[in-house]
Amino acid sequence: MPGIGITGWGRYLPEGRLTNAELAARFGVDEEWIVQRTGIRERRVVGPGETTASLAVEAGRRALAKAGLRPDQISHLILASGTPEQLSPATSAFVQRELGTAGGAHDVNAECAGFAYGFVVAAGLMAIDPRPILLIGTDTHSLVVNPEDRDLGVLIGDGAGAVVLEPHDRSWLRSWDMGCDGSKVDSLRIPAGGSRMPASETTLREKLHYAQIKGNEIYLNAVRFTVGSVKRTLRSAGLAPQDIDHLLPHQANMRIVDSILEHSGVPRERLITNIEYYGNTGAASMPIALAEALDAGRIQRGDRVLFAAFGAGMVWLTALVEWGAGEPTGWDS
Repeated sequence: MPGIGITGWGRYLPEGRLTNAELAARFGVDEEWIVQRTGIRERRVVGPGETTASLAVEAGRRALAKAGLRPDQISHLILASGTPEQLSPATSAFVQRELGTAGGAHDVNAECAGFAYGFVVAAGLMAIDPRPILLIGTDTHSLVVNPEDRDLGVLIGDGAGAVVLEPHDRSWLRSWDMGCDGSKVDSLRIPAGGSRMPASETTLREKLHYAQIKGNEIYLNAVRFTVGSVKRTLRSAGLAPQDIDHLLPHQANMRIVDSILEHSGVPRERLITNIEYYGNTGAASMPIALAEALDAGRIQRGDRVLFAAFGAGMVWLTALVEWGAGEPTGWDS
């Protein structure tokens, strides 16, 4: 069966900036307190007319251009997001309409781990239908955060990142580990708006359509689950932490990332991060950081890149990628 490789990438960040100075004034804290707590100095946020889908469309266009493919050469579109365009239809349908991709389209909601989940799903699809796939991570969490919520308010940014995947004679995906612990669903949630709690005057009045977080629970479980997953993925590949060339984690919060580094044993100089400039962009954080690292020439052929993702649910996924493995096999356009 064919393997999978990345042939194009792109990112899109909205023009709007939200600085620590603005948040410090809003919440009555010091700017440096925000940096020490999160590692973030500014975030990008959507403006009027910008949505989860519109960010995805721009990132997707750039990834297609990098790969040298037309939209009608894409066999499937996978869109990862925790902030959909609307409850129905899927956000991927809106993006497909604007891009004009061929084949199918579907959403993945694994929250901040959505891009990594989508990558493994794409590998499975590629094995049975070896044609190009467009994978996009996109989120506009700034639109679902209570302006009075300091804990989430200092973290959240918006953006989108995308990759084009094509069949190769050897898969770049060396090993992976995926999991979920549904007992932690209350750690980070948007309570209202679904079938469990339909929208009503009460839910609006009580602000239940905003995201809610239990910060300490998220911190402890994100570190515990991710470190365990990293160790299982490396063990499966027969590698030690020092054998990794790059660790690309979900850009959640530098305190969480630092703890993952400490407990997993991956050397700090292998870390890829851009959280200082964009904040936590949800499912978009990993593909945005990946695209930046590639454009900067940091990732080279033969490098071992470890994706480490976690998100509300709680869900997690780590995946070991051997960059540039094998050769493209071609496909029927």
